[in-house]
Amino acid sequence: MKYTTTLLFIFFSFGIYAQENIISGEIKDSQNNSILEYVNIGIPSKSTGTVSDKNGNFILKLNEKVTENDTIFFSHLGFETKKIVVGQLKSNSNLIVMTPSENTLKEVVVKFKQPKPKQFGRSSKGLGLMHSNFFTSLDKTVDDYLSREKGMEFRIKKDCKVDDFNFNITSNEFKSVKFRLNFYKVENGLPSKILIEKDIIFEVKDNKLGLFTVDLRPYDIYLDKEMGDIAVTIQWIESDKTDEKSKFFAISTAASATETSFYREKNRSTWYKSGQSLTFYLNAMCQ
Repeated sequence: MKYTTTLLFIFFSFGIYAQENIISGEIKDSQNNSILEYVNIGIPSKSTGTVSDKNGNFILKLNEKVTENDTIFFSHLGFETKKIVVGQLKSNSNLIVMTPSENTLKEVVVKFKQPKPKQFGRSSKGLGLMHSNFFTSLDKTVDDYLSREKGMEFRIKKDCKVDDFNFNITSNEFKSVKFRLNFYKVENGLPSKILIEKDIIFEVKDNKLGLFTVDLRPYDIYLDKEMGDIAVTIQWIESDKTDEKSKFFAISTAASATETSFYREKNRSTWYKSGQSLTFYLNAMCQ
């Protein structure tokens, strides 16, 4: 009888857990109690992830793959990664406190002799016949886009300082979209370690179409020829729809036998790659 009661309790508990299907809360800095915006939140390999909003609040939707024993990762540049087991969190009103990282890189001063301009990536817009869209048929709301990433692989053969990042928008049904620009080391063919220390956040406004440029000179981004292959991605972190039907935001692309693009559904999800060449490029001054 005791065994049966225990089983019923387990089933009942998991039934409640499945019905709630979300974890929400607020994220703050342990040092000064300030809110932390655009924190990456995800469960590895479970296609479950999001980012906190500009007020530090988050809503993490849990799919059927998630169990109470899975670990949620909270990560932000300049802070120690926080790991919390799903079962330790309430369905709402959680307070997540993150600690600033003590590990900071030494300032790098690079002097180039007679630097020359170089472009990494594909600047051609092609015929406009192929598009890489952030929307998928499985998405129900724009919140499903949060923390989604797309990007390209670049091979670094020279020492360079990056001037700007560029991509071509072919479809845009949003008043505003905010992205995070990420630079990763590529290992075993996939993005791995983040290569920058500062958050690079940019905003695309007013249903902008065509070429969009992000000035990177203030960030002092240096690419070392010893890096080999890197991945540069844009990550969806916030948006404001033009109307209730808005869903499309796309970048021009083309099939390629030599170029590699990367995609992942959510933060901490599995990376996928394909033989696509997004209109996605960097301008740099190189040695």
